Amino acid sequence: MRRRHEIESCHDPGQHSLRLVCRRARPENTILDVNGVRIGGGEITVMAGPCSVESEEQLISIARAVKASGAKVLRGGAFKPRTSPYSFRGLEVEGLKLLALARQETGLAVVTEIMDPRQLDLICRYADILQIGSRNMQNYSLLEEVGRCRKPVLLKRGMSSTIEELLFAAEYVMKGGNSSVMFCERGIRTFETSSRNTMDLNAVPMLKRISHLPVIVDPSHGTGHWWMVPPLSKAAIAAGADGLLVEVHCDPQKALSDGPQTLRPDRFDQMMRELRRVALAIGAELPLPERPQP
Repeated sequence: MRRRHEIESCHDPGQHSLRLVCRRARPENTILDVNGVRIGGGEITVMAGPCSVESEEQLISIARAVKASGAKVLRGGAFKPRTSPYSFRGLEVEGLKLLALARQETGLAVVTEIMDPRQLDLICRYADILQIGSRNMQNYSLLEEVGRCRKPVLLKRGMSSTIEELLFAAEYVMKGGNSSVMFCERGIRTFETSSRNTMDLNAVPMLKRISHLPVIVDPSHGTGHWWMVPPLSKAAIAAGADGLLVEVHCDPQKALSDGPQTLRPDRFDQMMRELRRVALAIGAELPLPERPQP
């Protein structure tokens, strides 16, 4: 009980206390600016796109679709950590180049995963946000390396990690000098088998209470079922999340990774319309997309 209180209050004077991510260090919320996109300032930021970059046609069509529905950031994996070494593991450098092309075509900022400290210079040339995936949340060499750069970091919670462990992972990044960090709750592994993971929405208000950093929720990995993504997205916003990370593909059945948890563009668009009502109800904002001039 005492240790839990120390983490929440950040008042533990010992050497293992949180020093940078906690409210004592910064009482006001941190607002990140990513190419003009403000994350953490009361406006819901939606990051959307395919799990994996597969081709130019696939990526550009999805990027245009999610932007038309109101997404501000394009997500897409170029380097993919997969459970099986025989699964599709991404287009790698070619995938990064396609993400940069999609940014040029749409104006969307880009978030993509980094898996190895040796990839940092390469990925920084193409990405606007560096994603630390669930499997690498406690890869301390990687955390220290991204801490030395000044790219914003999307730090995903490990699939079996506690809130305390997630907080200290962010502390590693910030200790290196990079203060542009956001948390991502993506579900945790429990005894429940009806969904891919258990979406721990308790994490949203807990992280917001302890830390000043923005909190993003990934309902796609959090559930593993596309039909659960809209209700969990609404619940995340109602719980106080600063944004969402959603997988979208024009033909999920043919997706090279994570098709069952991926929304089609029409379903994503419908979800975005419904999310605006939830945001309005809690005093947040999810702006309408910019429509092209006739």
